[in-house]
Amino acid sequence: MKIVKEGYIFIIVPLILSMFLFFYNLGFVANVLGFIFLLIALFCLYFFRDPNIEITKGDKLILSPCNGTVLEVSENETEKFIRVFLSVLDVHLQRSPVAGKVINVEHKPGKFLKAMEPQAHIVNEQNVITIENENGRYIVKQIAGILARRCVSWVKPGDILKTGDKIGVIKFSSQVDIHMPKNSNIKVNLGDKVVSGVTVFATLNK
Repeated sequence: MKIVKEGYIFIIVPLILSMFLFFYNLGFVANVLGFIFLLIALFCLYFFRDPNIEITKGDKLILSPCNGTVLEVSENETEKFIRVFLSVLDVHLQRSPVAGKVINVEHKPGKFLKAMEPQAHIVNEQNVITIENENGRYIVKQIAGILARRCVSWVKPGDILKTGDKIGVIKFSSQVDIHMPKNSNIKVNLGDKVVSGVTVFATLNK
């Protein structure tokens, strides 16, 4: 299992502080702080994990771009969309739900409401990644939450992606949305646990 590079500083800094406090044995309080810093380092090691997975293969599949719990499944006149809540225990690495070309990557500054708030996906800070292929356009939104203060995109316009390619990471609890063509046949339901690059979100009707 690898570690996402954005997590190194969150692991190394508390680990160094912990080692310093334990090494110099400055007393009970210092030892307690050293233990706390060690726990923080271990938590961040777990949080920023990049587990090895086998990408689900198949024709006209739309895969989950993230790990988490399905928060909403809905549609409007032009598209279908799924919202997923990521707790601090979920893998926070995002993957491309389809193969295609990155058309646009847009950063939208905003608020930091709790990810469960109804307006969070509209007003919170987010990165909007648009991917296009022969079947239509797909929009993946990395949405910040009350703890997630930064969404990091690893792709840029013009990049060619394979299904399951890594596209970014969100630091701490957050939300990810995916918008899909209207002819998508949704395969998940509210409350389902999903795995990035593994869970089939939808198939495309012929």
